Amino acid sequence: MASSAFRILSKTLNTVKCGKHYIPQRNLNLHEYISLGLLASAGVKVPKFGVARTPDEALQAAEKLGSKDFVIKAQILAGGRGKGVFEGGLKGGVRTAYSPQEAKEIASQMLGKRLVTKQTGEKGVLCKEVMVAERLYTRREYYFAIMLERDFMGPVIIASSQGGVNIEEVARENPDAIIKEPIDIMTGLSKDQALKVARHLGFKQNNIDQAVDLIAKLYEAVLKYDAVMIEINPLVEDSAGDVYCLDAKCRFDDNAEFRQKKLFDLRDWSQEDARERDAHKHSLNYIALDGDIGCLVNGAGLAMATMDIIKLHGGNPANFLDVGGGATVTQVTEAFKLITSDPKVQAILVNIFGGIMRCDVIAEGIIRAAEMLNLKIPIVCRLQGTQVDDAKALIASSKLRILACENLDEAAKMVVKLSTIVGLARSAEVDVKFELPL
Repeated sequence: MASSAFRILSKTLNTVKCGKHYIPQRNLNLHEYISLGLLASAGVKVPKFGVARTPDEALQAAEKLGSKDFVIKAQILAGGRGKGVFEGGLKGGVRTAYSPQEAKEIASQMLGKRLVTKQTGEKGVLCKEVMVAERLYTRREYYFAIMLERDFMGPVIIASSQGGVNIEEVARENPDAIIKEPIDIMTGLSKDQALKVARHLGFKQNNIDQAVDLIAKLYEAVLKYDAVMIEINPLVEDSAGDVYCLDAKCRFDDNAEFRQKKLFDLRDWSQEDARERDAHKHSLNYIALDGDIGCLVNGAGLAMATMDIIKLHGGNPANFLDVGGGATVTQVTEAFKLITSDPKVQAILVNIFGGIMRCDVIAEGIIRAAEMLNLKIPIVCRLQGTQVDDAKALIASSKLRILACENLDEAAKMVVKLSTIVGLARSAEVDVKFELPL
């Protein structure tokens, strides 16, 4: 029951700070059975398991394991599965079965159903696969993770003797139960550090060597697979005293895709936002938020500054789409399609600082998108840098309702004002027309 502990324990692991808010980054997230398989290939001890896409496959997987009892785990890319509820009424995405036939019956109630957890939202996520694992009888459970932490300028071990529960609750109620052990990225994890963590967790002489070896192999896996997080909850000691990773949640650096192609081919796009999938196809970066102002930017730093200033003036970003430094007119057009596919968007702010990215290319893309999509919502542009005069001339000659602003503060004020007007008009169910100059 690995949890998204990074939200409390490692704020920068999979997020970028934007004012008081944390914006998610699109690091690769894989299903649990894939993560366990990767750890097993790295020499880490994990339970025996199989994967099923139909109830009959679940029966066969259980029979092949040859265990007395089994654990059936829904495979979705969200935490809180154990406390989730399926649309058919089954409670819990992690269930125990006491025979292969019962494993089949439980799988039939999971497969093809949507599982709703505290992280999925009301719609839930479709379960297309289940993991059928041998049931281990555990004596003690621990929390263990290695993750990148900006505060330590590198990887850090985060561990607790209170495993198997939501680590966020432990962090709130008993923060002293959590230890943090930073790792020097240049020298790597030392045996003394691994021993220190194992002793702090409470491993005894009979299995402390196993624990130290497992910790070392988990760190090796972080390096081998370019992981930004490997989280084990719970790490367990079974009734025989052996140490296992009972569950795994792994995330991998998107920037490492060029050398981890086999890993990235395992991405399950059906579990992710369709707009992120479409953005990826066009080499764009899309992040969905919960506001009403769409943001088109070039660069993550500029995205954060843009959202900060929108919030400063009372607005709320609906999304941001990063076109990078070498976008084409076609990519900019696709970017607008993605931004406006969110029905909450009431205005768009384009904030481009042209260095490698030419402003006239952005302007051509904006004009093409506005014409092609017959956009009714206002567009505010703040363009600075390479070919900016050409860009302004293109916008002016287009005769479209695109408002160009000289500086970011002015642009942010204007887009917030326009978004408010559109919101009020929508609430009153009336059309609103904008005439330039505004």
